[in-house]
Amino acid sequence: MVVGVAITMSLLAYACSRWIGLPLRDPDGFLGPAYLRLPLLCGAAFLVDLVPRTLWRSHGVPTHFRREAIIVVKEHWTRERIVLVVVGLLSFYFTYVSYRNLKNFLPFVRTTDHGRRPLLFDDQLHALDRWLLFGHDPAHVLHSLLGTGIAAHVLAYDYLLFLPLVPVTVTAWLVWSKNISFGYWYVTSDVLCWALGTASYYVLPTLGPAFAFPWLYTDVSKTGVTSLEDALFYGRINLHVDPYLHGVQSVAAFASLHVAITLMMALVGQYTIRRKPIRITLWVYCAVTTVSTTYFGWHYLADDVAGALIGVVSFYVGARATGQTFSRDKRDLPTSAPRRRPAAETCRGSSDGLGVRVRPVALDLHRARTSTTPKGQPT
Repeated sequence: MVVGVAITMSLLAYACSRWIGLPLRDPDGFLGPAYLRLPLLCGAAFLVDLVPRTLWRSHGVPTHFRREAIIVVKEHWTRERIVLVVVGLLSFYFTYVSYRNLKNFLPFVRTTDHGRRPLLFDDQLHALDRWLLFGHDPAHVLHSLLGTGIAAHVLAYDYLLFLPLVPVTVTAWLVWSKNISFGYWYVTSDVLCWALGTASYYVLPTLGPAFAFPWLYTDVSKTGVTSLEDALFYGRINLHVDPYLHGVQSVAAFASLHVAITLMMALVGQYTIRRKPIRITLWVYCAVTTVSTTYFGWHYLADDVAGALIGVVSFYVGARATGQTFSRDKRDLPTSAPRRRPAAETCRGSSDGLGVRVRPVALDLHRARTSTTPKGQPT
């Protein structure tokens, strides 16, 4: 599924590019262009995994570093792990680049007045927000409750953290998941979020409150988020002035992929991460990010609801696609399909995934078969 989503998104981006006559572009990320970004992510993932394990196993003795490093590589970087990392990163990359290009093409595909101007539904969603809050704007409500000074800077830091966190979490799940299927689970759910989010942009194209109704956000302190909004605003204007200028426009509100990705991240973490503080941190980050999307005017309330729906659907479909099972006992976390697990490995009761404990089922069955029972009693 993860490869299928990446191929489908790439074909859609290519077809749309040929249809409207605009070139495909590789949007620069926080690590630079693609030919630098992918090798850096792979190399960093390898070192971040190798160095701490080597130091731990060698007990800090320099003469043991080389021997322990070789052992770590042989134990953890198996053929299945390498395939997971390569397939996962390439699928994520092609999906994300296609998403950015399809988002860039949106104003030229969804148009009105015979193609003279983009089709937008900001007025309708803004009216829905006011109806849900009994005539009040979400911006005024949040600015009154939280203020527009310190809260703006705190929420801005949380919101901007999302940009580097997306590739970092993909890499972390691919490299550190002891259960290979958990790495596929996360990256599959991740690419599904980007794909479904792209579809939602085309179903209901909008600019977002900060771009359609900027006067509602003039009292917010200047932060990195407000600077980013200004840059995106001028980027969209430049696109209409000259569509062949370098760069891509990134203004589209429905649905909120910040909410979708962070919720999906928290859900997958809930079922694959053993340490409770990490799981709590992911849920808190999701909640704060949801508030910040409305506080700064990136999204309407309906955008956040749609984003949450995309996150849940992507999480569930990704789980089913990668063979995860969910136990009714809340203490048991899902593992990959039990019937595929060798009996010897299950008997050891070893830790699986990012800290999931596997119960020794095979050992219990063996004891039941070999136990002695009174004559005439069922075994």
